Amino acid sequence: MATRRPATQINARQKVLLANLQACGDEMSGQQLHRSLEPEQAMGLATVYRNLRQLQQRGLVRCRHLPNGEALYAPLERDRHHLTCVDCGKTQALDHCPIHDLEVPEDGRKGFDLLFHTLEFFGLCSDCRERQQRPS
Repeated sequence: MATRRPATQINARQKVLLANLQACGDEMSGQQLHRSLEPEQAMGLATVYRNLRQLQQRGLVRCRHLPNGEALYAPLERDRHHLTCVDCGKTQALDHCPIHDLEVPEDGRKGFDLLFHTLEFFGLCSDCRERQQRPS
């Protein structure tokens, strides 16, 4: 799926948040990111979330939501998608993006500039499925 980033300037706080996300090998919640900031880079939790939202709107950060409502953030270039258990919340990353080369036709976009895509599969992990199938 072709995406394009709008030309944009990011502020110093956003640069710090983006650098911390890029340094992390996985996704981070806003709270984890907030805790990871060095004392000289400290910012309030609301400021972290506001700047993450702005980075997402600029197509620099992607966000996915867990079944419990928690939002996880990662840099856009980390094109990872997941299988998520709706019972325990366990997630497993997919090895590759099955829709990476999908193109949305121009007439289907109706004026939208595409920034990124997400793909999430929900189901039951083997542990939860086995637990649910056991007689009570």
